[in-house]
Amino acid sequence: MYKKIKIGVIGARFGSDFQFHIHPNSTVEAVSDLSCQGRRHLQKIYNCSKAYNSIEELLKDKEIDAVFIATPATLHEDHVIKALNAGKHVLSAIPVALNLEGCFNILESVKKTGLKYMLAETSYYRQSTISARNLYQQGAFGKIFNTIAEYSHPGLGEYFFKDGQPTWRHGLPPMYYPTHCTSFLVGVTKERLVSVSCLGWGDEDPILKNNPYNNHFWNEVALFKTDNNTSLNVSINWKGALKKVERASWIGERMSYSYNNDINKAIIIRQTDKKSIDDGNIANHQNMIEEHDQVLWWKTDLLPEALRMDSRHGGSHSFITHEFIDAILNDREPEINIYEALSYTVPGIIAHESALKDGETLKIPIF
Repeated sequence: MYKKIKIGVIGARFGSDFQFHIHPNSTVEAVSDLSCQGRRHLQKIYNCSKAYNSIEELLKDKEIDAVFIATPATLHEDHVIKALNAGKHVLSAIPVALNLEGCFNILESVKKTGLKYMLAETSYYRQSTISARNLYQQGAFGKIFNTIAEYSHPGLGEYFFKDGQPTWRHGLPPMYYPTHCTSFLVGVTKERLVSVSCLGWGDEDPILKNNPYNNHFWNEVALFKTDNNTSLNVSINWKGALKKVERASWIGERMSYSYNNDINKAIIIRQTDKKSIDDGNIANHQNMIEEHDQVLWWKTDLLPEALRMDSRHGGSHSFITHEFIDAILNDREPEINIYEALSYTVPGIIAHESALKDGETLKIPIF
């Protein structure tokens, strides 16, 4: 009989959308948020009687085995290292950190403590990404030679200030939040991104002035190369005539697979030998295009029965919950461990540096 892992949840916004309280092998021991309203919200969601005013107080609780750090990205380095040093396994919101030094410091802390670290990257567990991963492992694509990924969040500028004060999102470079896109390729093929050229766009909007990142871009587009000579096109956008979307296309020799996150159908293109003439009177292959009914993996035995629900971010939250708990129980590395997490995060940091250098191609360090 497995014991129940006792979780501490830190951060009331993103932290309130997971299933630790109904997982058969976990329970929420305590919660923490800087606001009284946030603490009460977490206590209600997780049916938890114990609440702390700060992460520092929560980490002193010896009953807690692991923590979910759902705090602002600017605090991840400090909070993750404090939690590891306090002997707690860590599930962290994205990204790992906002600079290379922070990424390195977290990696060293994980290695030193020997504790579990997992990144709560939602795109890895979207239903279509799970399908793409299965198809890749079956060899259906042949060689994936290009992946196209987009994360557009129009109107993000509305989160730059709260009650007249700047938030951590004020001026956030789009490529500092890359993991929703980079995980679409890296999380499927396990390749590593080794170089990048990136361009940014800004309109000199006064709202971007005096931001802590000294960033003047609303949108950034990057071309990455992997260690297997695969290209990854990433577009991350905060402003413009955009649709709120996270989507990806995996383009292969024998098959391609595309999906848009607001529908449950994907498009599959299969290579054929059937020849045709296009409207320019030029011969081509008439490849087969079909709609693919997306498997709802959250309904399957990939999850414990109690967690089989259409959770947030394309059904990903219940998968993240289960993977973190199961990795601790079975003393194994989580699927999105520290090295996988760094392979999603670090390329974005270098991509923004490239954009500041007008698209200069830069090498990406592999941890």
